[in-house]
Amino acid sequence: MAGSDFHRRINRALQGTHNNRAENAIRLFVIGHKNWLFSDTPKGAIASAQIYSLIETAKANGQEPYAWLRYILEHLPLTNSIEDFEALLP
Repeated sequence: MAGSDFHRRINRALQGTHNNRAENAIRLFVIGHKNWLFSDTPKGAIASAQIYSLIETAKANGQEPYAWLRYILEHLPLTNSIEDFEALLP
């Protein structure tokens, strides 16, 4: 590793990480959380959070959420290995 590359990585590590992008992605979800306080069951709330996470993952990776969700939901039952699951990632 070149000296300047090493120093850049160390400086980056010392600056700390941030999750601004993740926080901005879930902002609308958090704003609407009061609407979801009345989910019928904890499993329903978990399912909502999982779907929302998939949608935001698609957006963050430049995918059209509906098309990507449709694709993975059609292909998920056909997965048999880790490689199959990884191939579904955006």
